[in-house]
Amino acid sequence: MTSFEFNTTRSIINEPGSIKRLGEICTRLGFERPLVVTDPGIVKAGLLEKLTASLDASGTSHALYTDIVADPPVETIMETLEAAKAHNADGIIGFGGGSSMDAAKIAALLLRSGEKLEDIYGVGMAKGERAPLILIPTTAGTGSEVTAVAIVTTGPNTKAGVVANQLYPDVALLDAELTLGLPPIVTAATGVDAMVHAIEAYTSIHLKNPYSDMLAQKALELLSKNLKPVIADGSNLAARQNMLFGACLAGQAFANAPVAAVHALAYPLGARYHIAHGTSNALLLPHVLRFNAPNAASLYAELAPICFDNVPAGSDEKTALWFADQLEQLSLDVGLPPRMRDAGVLANDLDLLAEEAMGQTRLLKNNPREVTQSDARDIYEAAY
Repeated sequence: MTSFEFNTTRSIINEPGSIKRLGEICTRLGFERPLVVTDPGIVKAGLLEKLTASLDASGTSHALYTDIVADPPVETIMETLEAAKAHNADGIIGFGGGSSMDAAKIAALLLRSGEKLEDIYGVGMAKGERAPLILIPTTAGTGSEVTAVAIVTTGPNTKAGVVANQLYPDVALLDAELTLGLPPIVTAATGVDAMVHAIEAYTSIHLKNPYSDMLAQKALELLSKNLKPVIADGSNLAARQNMLFGACLAGQAFANAPVAAVHALAYPLGARYHIAHGTSNALLLPHVLRFNAPNAASLYAELAPICFDNVPAGSDEKTALWFADQLEQLSLDVGLPPRMRDAGVLANDLDLLAEEAMGQTRLLKNNPREVTQSDARDIYEAAY
């Protein structure tokens, strides 16, 4: 039997319409003055009204911080914390995509622990306790509601991660009614992002374990079978809920068996070109899989029939390359850009991107095949 430790969110509610229960959940957790952390897009879409209605109905006195931006910088994190202090908040609710949930995680930790942000970058550096925390995703992709990681933009082209078990929330609330209005391109990018989480967790050489493997397999089943249906019909609530649950399972998988080279090479695209994280992952996924195939063919061959029908007979190596081809076609089918050049990446930046990717040592060490800077440059070239 493989020895491993598995950690995850304490309580997961997977139910359409469950946002109506938010007030009672706050009461059960014992806090009455939460700060709600979200972004202007959520406000514009009218989603915030569903949340505040539940809090108002339960008499929960809440305040709002609605200025979260994608890939939140240090300044935004600190503004979130100050908003919580100004409200005398006794809990935090993160509502939105990964950026809102990441900001909420860190704010909840700093609010209670009193630590400084710069002191908790890295793995296990946070020592204090956090305030009560509820996370409510409005996209089916990041899995942030079940991970112990939060990413902060620390400079024009740099990011840092806070990795600590305190960042797991008390409750993750999965309500697909909140995702019904997502544009197809956002649905596509976040859906492929979640698939990458599952694939990289399944092939991670660091902390790979049977529990994460099981979750990754089920996540890929749900995501691969429901992504095209929700692109074709964004009002398909059953498919939306399956996507949301699949993303959650993928998040649980990679929270315990970390992601690798796809993410490592995707981060410089986000930092330098502000390409959506899911789109960056989709651009690089098939090319990293082809690079990894000599070391991970048998694992990719196990995943291929979970995601796609009519897997051709042949060796694991042949199946692994077919799997990469099918994933590349899936990204095209759901409307994502085919090449990095189509997302605005400049050819003369490939060397710089490869250099920056090599700084992602926390991720690269999990990859089934060692990646050198020259390898990274070749993968970018193939994806360009």
